[in-house]
Amino acid sequence: MPSGSRLDFDDLPDSPEEACGVFGILAPNEDVAKLAYFGLFALQHRGQESAGITTFKLGERDSHTYKDMGLVSQVFDEKILSQLSGQFAIGHTRYSTTGSSKINNAQPIVVPTRLGDFALAHNGNLVNTTELRAELLARGHVLESTSDSEGIAFAVAEAVNEGKDWIAGIIAAMHRCQGAFSLVMGTPQGIAAVRDGSGLRPLVIGQIPDSGSYVLASETCGLDIIGADFLRDVEPGELVWLDATGISSHRWLARPAPKLCVFEMIYFARPDSIMHHDSLYSYRKRLGHLLAEEAAVEADLVIGVPDSGIPAAIGFSQTSGIPYAEGLIKNRYVGRTFIQPTQAMRESGIRMKLNPLRDVLQDKRIVVIDDSIVRGTTSRKMVQALREAGAREVHMRISSPPVTHPCFYGIDTDSQDHLIAATKSVSAIAEIIGVDTLAYLSRESMLKATNADPSHFCTACFTGDYPIAIPDKLKHSKLILEKQHHD
Repeated sequence: MPSGSRLDFDDLPDSPEEACGVFGILAPNEDVAKLAYFGLFALQHRGQESAGITTFKLGERDSHTYKDMGLVSQVFDEKILSQLSGQFAIGHTRYSTTGSSKINNAQPIVVPTRLGDFALAHNGNLVNTTELRAELLARGHVLESTSDSEGIAFAVAEAVNEGKDWIAGIIAAMHRCQGAFSLVMGTPQGIAAVRDGSGLRPLVIGQIPDSGSYVLASETCGLDIIGADFLRDVEPGELVWLDATGISSHRWLARPAPKLCVFEMIYFARPDSIMHHDSLYSYRKRLGHLLAEEAAVEADLVIGVPDSGIPAAIGFSQTSGIPYAEGLIKNRYVGRTFIQPTQAMRESGIRMKLNPLRDVLQDKRIVVIDDSIVRGTTSRKMVQALREAGAREVHMRISSPPVTHPCFYGIDTDSQDHLIAATKSVSAIAEIIGVDTLAYLSRESMLKATNADPSHFCTACFTGDYPIAIPDKLKHSKLILEKQHHD
């Protein structure tokens, strides 16, 4: 068990936490700040700690930025948006992975250059942050935050200040970065979008019909909300440049090796987003079909853990023939709260996020479908609540394999000793969380359901096979079991 009190351990989230959502728009005849606001609103599930928008007027050196802690709807209002004028904008909504949750780490990050302001919004995580920051500090740069994103911004500014134009400067900086990065960047001349050579985090391009307006977003749901049509993904190892003349593509990496994070499809991205020519709702439903084939069980009802477990639960029900029902109701207005419940409230079983339906569950054999078990803490409390609500049997089925390794690419799964499947067998986990039976989907079925080339996905959290090399110092900070083994 990790160090610290049991209370601290129980307070940790039981699902992986996403990093960020990024958005960009070039729309000469539109209110770009308001469009950026709605784009970020659609991407709010990717981060709830801070939000920001930077706008540019074509040809003017100075940008306009507003960012603060909180949800998109808390940070911005009509008055603030009206002051963010321009022809193009970039935006960001953040969950902290590298760098703590404070205003200095909010994005976009804006730095001055000889060509005017440069603004950056980043989704992902570098694995060479320490080395890059050390290089920049040694050259006299003053870094104000603790985020890896600031290092990328200063690397671009440095290349531009040495004489390169925007595209060449960005490409030079990308070659100094190792890890996961989907970037949207603003300049006085145009907007750039870049993905790392593995394409670990998603990034898409859209266009508003019958206009010269282009849109960039982490997911297609960020296009849908403002009526933009999906054009294509930004490819791994590609730089896309948008300006008044249109769109151009530049390969900054000759031989990319696509490795989209498979958890984007299982859990992170919204179910109405499109990846690999398919809605993630359909993909998650297929996971449920395959899970029912692999791990059949006799039961009266199938329920899903809202929201990401519901499509898989429907698929499980359809294949197994066991009726589907809503057994858990989610409070959809619970985000990240700064008001903590009292110890007495915790002990009395406060249920801020999920509440079971007693009349549905009473005396029933229940199959509960969830997308993952990371630490087991929430699963244990949920199973207890289901039993208290009258469930006679509780069988849990997970629509992904056991999470045994931490992520270094922008997903907050903490160190390996916090991952219950890294140290416990499936039967031991079942006993810990209090279910009658437990089964996980196989890695083969998880990839089969994508209807895409299985080699094009990162599955390191299930296998420990990291597509981008992890420096030993960083690796040992999270791979505690390996560290103990090597010691």
